[in-house]
Amino acid sequence: MIPFFKLLAGTGTRRPLKGKLSMAVHGCAALIAIAVIYTTTIVYIDLYTMTVIFLSVMLAVLFLVINAGPKGRTDRPSLLDWVLVTASIAVGIYFFIESDRIAERITLLFPLGTADLIASSVLLFLTIEATRRTVGMGLTSVVLLFLVYNLFGHSLPGALGFREVSYNHFMDIMMFTSDGLFGVPLRVAATYAFLFVMFGTFLSKAGGAEFFYNLSSAIAGHRTGGPAKIAIISSGLYGTMSGSPTSDVVTTGSVTIPIMQRLGYNKALSGSVEVAASTGGSLLPPVMGSAAFIMAEYTGIDYRDIAIAGIIPALLYYLCVYSQVHLRSMKLGLGGLAKGETPPFKGTLKNGGLFIVPLLALSTALVMGYSPTYVAAISTFMVLVVAAFRQSTRMGPKAIWDALAVTTLRMVSVVAACAAAGLVIGGISMTGLGSKFSDLVFLLAGNSAFLALVISAILAIILGMGMPTPSAFILATVLVSPTLLSLGFSVLQTNMFILYFAVLSAMTPPVAVAAFAASAIADARPTEIAIGAVKLAITAFIVPFAFVYGEGLLLVGNWPNIAMSCLTAVAGVLLLSISIEGYWRKPLKPLPRTGFGVAGLMFIIPSWWTVLVAMVIFGVCFVTTPHLRHSDHKIPA
Repeated sequence: MIPFFKLLAGTGTRRPLKGKLSMAVHGCAALIAIAVIYTTTIVYIDLYTMTVIFLSVMLAVLFLVINAGPKGRTDRPSLLDWVLVTASIAVGIYFFIESDRIAERITLLFPLGTADLIASSVLLFLTIEATRRTVGMGLTSVVLLFLVYNLFGHSLPGALGFREVSYNHFMDIMMFTSDGLFGVPLRVAATYAFLFVMFGTFLSKAGGAEFFYNLSSAIAGHRTGGPAKIAIISSGLYGTMSGSPTSDVVTTGSVTIPIMQRLGYNKALSGSVEVAASTGGSLLPPVMGSAAFIMAEYTGIDYRDIAIAGIIPALLYYLCVYSQVHLRSMKLGLGGLAKGETPPFKGTLKNGGLFIVPLLALSTALVMGYSPTYVAAISTFMVLVVAAFRQSTRMGPKAIWDALAVTTLRMVSVVAACAAAGLVIGGISMTGLGSKFSDLVFLLAGNSAFLALVISAILAIILGMGMPTPSAFILATVLVSPTLLSLGFSVLQTNMFILYFAVLSAMTPPVAVAAFAASAIADARPTEIAIGAVKLAITAFIVPFAFVYGEGLLLVGNWPNIAMSCLTAVAGVLLLSISIEGYWRKPLKPLPRTGFGVAGLMFIIPSWWTVLVAMVIFGVCFVTTPHLRHSDHKIPA
């Protein structure tokens, strides 16, 4: 089965361009980044026109830097690639020239001309091919399935059927309105997401990534399980900027995984720690990856409120991973790095502490209510300011130019995924599949809200298999959110619930893309890595159920309820970690281990009676476990 899933996760590879072509591509990429800054912060351009131009130039870059697949040319673009580049630019020019007419026409009333149909059909093909190259056949198959369903689904009997949609009708909605290809996902990719990726790129290029690694090493490197704790902290800090679990694994895992293995961690465990830590970065405020921006745009919830709501669940996620790694390291006798192998804490802060300022500026600007666009722009500017204070971190014109180019090149796969997601959203809206899907969930769940949540979580994970987080979130939201909203859950609860499981799909077997990335570094089977990562991050599969039944963990409601929810959740996470690892000071026997696990679950999903019962179960297990009552052994941090 594994080769099949590798095929689904497989994509084209990036070409190591050289010479004049490399300089030209980097120059174009940097100019695209400058244009995005200009159109999002300085001058207003019609969103449809801006998105069309953005997509066409990004597709052109994509076909130059990513080959057609395992057998495609890697030394230079092929003739087919140049044809696709030319077609991308040509359709962009056509849509730009016709933008005024497109803006003034009435959808479905004014018929499309032959040139409109040709240009839009070419752009549809280019988008599908770009999706295949960057994301693989997983999302591409979903897009093709929805296209076939839109054009031929009227022939299906029963509830799945709908009124016939002609090709002209289909292309009109998909390509000439903001309800299809040029919808919310692509608009977000061209604005918020692009600028926040730019912030992360500038911070990394200036030395911020190195500082965060050194800071993590100084804080936890010498402690029990030090290398794994370095991976957890550094991957979390880097992941909140990158927003991509796979990118995080490749970037930080190339350093942390070999160190863990050198100090006694087996191959699968080292990969699991990195995957679990990197996946959580997409849940960690203030950035939270591109999906949070899409949530803000799609739901109308202020991004600041989303970031605030994500604080406690993300901290619980990392508390679970950190505590399990600590207990596992104690159980296996795995120590930390030697004193000489970790940088001094004060020296680390002295050399790179200024990189904390941009993150503080970002968080402050969000709290003050600035738009995400300006928050990202201000934070990127702050990176340049603080980097200028030291000779070793100062960014000159060449470094800035390179950072702009790298930002664009990092965004090509995100743009393709968001464009594909827009096609799926348009198809779902056109056929009314969303409401039909809700009816199916209700049919399966009956009157049980809990069962409906379980089905929704499973569907979000399945939809996210082999896909980037933004695409997984968008598909799951369109299909699942109507069901949860109709059950009485708030918009924030519903979309945070879906976001969590969309993010977790990156490490959930069998198609765990982050685990496949880690397997190449750790030299271990992807399935073993994915299973280990799920075990380390088990809290993330439970906490969403807690905050949909009570918004305290999302920092919504009165403060006594918020305080109770947070305190009991912390206790629950720690007890659940102890139960999973079967270790507290010494190995636990089956009965107390089970008891601690039950108490942990009851603490995480609290009410007054569950908390009281959990306290009783905990007390009984503690008292009946001799080594917990009599040992003087202290647990190191």
